[in-house]
Amino acid sequence: MAETRKIVWDRQAEMQALESECLEISVVMPCLNESETLATCIGKAQEAMARLGLRGEVIVADNGSTDGSQQIAADLGARVVPVAMRGYGAALQSGIAAARGTYVLMGDADDSYDFTQVGAFLDKLREGYDLVMGNRFQGEILPGAMPPLHRYLGNPVLTAVGRLFFDCPVGDFHCGLRAFRREAIEGLQLRTTGMEFASEMVVKATRFGLRVTEIPTTLAPDGRSRAPHLRTWRDGWRHLRFLLIYSPRWLFLYPGFLLMLLGGSLTAWLLPGPRYIGRVGFDVDTMVFAAAFIFVGYQAVIFALFTKVFAITEGMLPADKQMERLLDIVTLETGLLVGGLLVACGTAISLIAVNHWRTLGFGPLDPTTTFRAVMPAAIFLTTGVQTIFSSFFLSVLGMARR
Repeated sequence: MAETRKIVWDRQAEMQALESECLEISVVMPCLNESETLATCIGKAQEAMARLGLRGEVIVADNGSTDGSQQIAADLGARVVPVAMRGYGAALQSGIAAARGTYVLMGDADDSYDFTQVGAFLDKLREGYDLVMGNRFQGEILPGAMPPLHRYLGNPVLTAVGRLFFDCPVGDFHCGLRAFRREAIEGLQLRTTGMEFASEMVVKATRFGLRVTEIPTTLAPDGRSRAPHLRTWRDGWRHLRFLLIYSPRWLFLYPGFLLMLLGGSLTAWLLPGPRYIGRVGFDVDTMVFAAAFIFVGYQAVIFALFTKVFAITEGMLPADKQMERLLDIVTLETGLLVGGLLVACGTAISLIAVNHWRTLGFGPLDPTTTFRAVMPAAIFLTTGVQTIFSSFFLSVLGMARR
């Protein structure tokens, strides 16, 4: 009996495998109460696949609809995948995981995107591209399809930030109509569950060296009578936050170096004595702020290193040969040596300041004079201790990496 069950199961598995191999395209639609437009979207996708002679399927990743969307999809022959976790990204991840096609076309189920373009996306994928993005700005945005705030500020700014941070060859980061080779995108192990999923896919595809291109597409006003799920400021911030978190250079490294440069330059400028620009004088009070710039900047640079190592270790970013070479140099022993030298310099300057105080009988001091020795000593001591502690922490991250 057990052997019979095994034979039946093997045949079912074989049939499913054959069916999976025969499907070229899976159209995935995230859905949350889209009963007004879902049938239209499914119909367009099915008609396009039939016209082109494609073997494909339509998957509706349902995020807990209460308006009968699931039944509409099932009646039209689409495969319904229930998704318990709420969120645009969560729905799409489940839909993609359930897809059986070699390629996946994803798009919103609100009738704002043209699923009849499946052939144009598929042509690019057959050429060898891993991700094909729709570009609404190269195509057409029909009147009323996109709010002015999104069209002239939100999308252009976030796209510009993404292109600057990650050198992405994409002019419309947030177009919801896109197609990709399923295995390539699954290999990226996308993690976000909200609207920022759209940015994560583009960023990680670029970072991991996938072939990315785009084609013009049309955005039409959605056919729903209710308000969209998108929340302008909340979701815009989530996209920006994601872009910053995934770019330690722009979040920590560059601002950190800038602060250190500014603080170091001010300190060196004020060491000989007070300075004046016109009638405005700068003295030891300014040196205090300059030292703060150095402390904060140095900490930011260290954070950049920590974040990069952690992201590579967790598979969030690809391995970086430059980082590997840097970590071969910046060992625990190197950090302890550099930190020790900085502490030694700070201690030496502190002893000179204390000796000067001793010659004055340990009485009152003129801060405009003593600060010019005490402040550099504090800078050396603080950065030295930070270097020592950071070296130990980086060594722990390195153990996890190895």
